[in-house]
Amino acid sequence: MSHLITSSEPHFHDAGRAEPVLEVEDLHVEFRTPRGTVNAVNGVTYQLAAGETLAILGESGSGKSVSAQAVMGLIETPPGHITKGAIRFRGNDLLQQPEDERRRVRGQRIAMVFQDALTALNPVFTVGWQIGEMLRVHAGLSRRDAKARAIELMDRVGIPSARQRVNQYPHEFSGGMRQRAMIAMALALEPDVLIADEPTTALDVTVQAQVMDLLAELQEQTGMGLILITHDLGVVAEVADRLAVMYAGRIVETGTVAQLYARPAHPYTEGLMRSIPQLDQRKGELDPIEGAPPSLTAIPSGCPFHPRCPYRRDDCVTVEPPPYDVTDGQPVEAGDLTVRRTSACHYFQEVLHGQ
Repeated sequence: MSHLITSSEPHFHDAGRAEPVLEVEDLHVEFRTPRGTVNAVNGVTYQLAAGETLAILGESGSGKSVSAQAVMGLIETPPGHITKGAIRFRGNDLLQQPEDERRRVRGQRIAMVFQDALTALNPVFTVGWQIGEMLRVHAGLSRRDAKARAIELMDRVGIPSARQRVNQYPHEFSGGMRQRAMIAMALALEPDVLIADEPTTALDVTVQAQVMDLLAELQEQTGMGLILITHDLGVVAEVADRLAVMYAGRIVETGTVAQLYARPAHPYTEGLMRSIPQLDQRKGELDPIEGAPPSLTAIPSGCPFHPRCPYRRDDCVTVEPPPYDVTDGQPVEAGDLTVRRTSACHYFQEVLHGQ
């Protein structure tokens, strides 16, 4: 396997193209608890271009949300610790900056829509007050101006009768409207990067589609980069440009959505695709991945997926696979980056071609 990417090399590189707006390199996050160390994120590396949608996909407990919280500076210490890596926003490593400088980036230049809007919104303050707080604290607007801007933002994200609803409380909003309010709050300061953590969880299918259409529309209007954290393969297929698949705190495969859907190059990705329900499938049972994800306090040696992998060999148990370059033909341009496929699998050729 001569096409090996070493850990010091970026997965996507072209000196002639624009620099990425966000770079996460070799990020490690652990939580030290009385029951042991939880290795939640183990060497995550990715880049995001302006105007691009990167979807981070994986089962619950794969480290998706923790990696996003690390970018936002939301890892509470103790018990959480970022032990290694870099998080660069427009070339500046946030982990090396003083807290006050990082705070100016969070919320203003990098914003986040959280998974559960009901718990993310404070129940004792009106929705309009909470949206306006961002503008009062970070932009110095008066209460009157902040409220007027909150109404504009609520209207922009499709909340009906925004002038009346600005004075309502979160419990008076439906689930979809609360999620729209969270998006309005995140967009208040016109960020360069928006991280959406499971933005359609607990919403019905129609509302899910509305929320994702809204994010795509706002992204087109503002040119922001979007990181979409999800376990929903249907959502990924509709909106993402590029996909990073996570398992046991690691990224195990990257590439464009078309590449990964057509020919997954990692057994875990292959298993996820195989488990999608098919309307034309006659048999009544799904085809799930056997077994369960490992405990992050006791990640298996070698490839962490090997206990569940149908392609397992002896070296899979002992040797951790690096991210191999498995690009087919010419790299694909996505946004401002040149994309190369990677797979952290010693036997990706068998997954791709059945060799």
